[in-house]
Amino acid sequence: MNIPYWEDTYKNDSIFTFRSKPNKSIIEYEHRFNKSWNILDVGCGDGINSLYLARQGFSNINAFDLSENAIKKLKRLAQLDVLSINAWVGDLCSYQFDKSYHLILSFGTLHFVDRENRNDFIINAKEHTAVGGFHIIHLFTNKVPPTPDIAPYAVGLAEDGEIKELYKDWDIIEFKSYVFEEEHPDVPRHLHASNKIIVQKI
Repeated sequence: MNIPYWEDTYKNDSIFTFRSKPNKSIIEYEHRFNKSWNILDVGCGDGINSLYLARQGFSNINAFDLSENAIKKLKRLAQLDVLSINAWVGDLCSYQFDKSYHLILSFGTLHFVDRENRNDFIINAKEHTAVGGFHIIHLFTNKVPPTPDIAPYAVGLAEDGEIKELYKDWDIIEFKSYVFEEEHPDVPRHLHASNKIIVQKI
């Protein structure tokens, strides 16, 4: 059984697996968010974005990830800084919304599920987003072949621009298609193709 490299780094509290700082899109648009909002961090990994928002005073953060090691790490780090984050192990393919959210985040996660489950999740997430709420999504596309470290798991690489069609009834604030270079602990530098979309429900 293949075990993804990030399961090891999720056990190390001294580093974050995919980035050393919160996602730039969160920081750039943070001024438009209310700190009382319900926030959902989908596929949160070791929680760098949820931890950042909690440190900024956002008080209603839910976060889930398929990895038990990731959630354990997020809880340890939150406890260390006395931060309130409701985090649990969960699979977005079977996730059931029980409330409405104002901000839903998904960074580098949706390409790890097949297209049908991805689209079903987005449709449900849209239905459970308050008017005026935001979605911020980054997902990998097939413009660049998946690197060996993620190829066994990247079963849902999107077509370039495909994500825009799912949000054509929302206000698309920003969309970007790009290729970027990245490296992780013990993984050489490599390329990914990605789409970023920031949308608001109208």
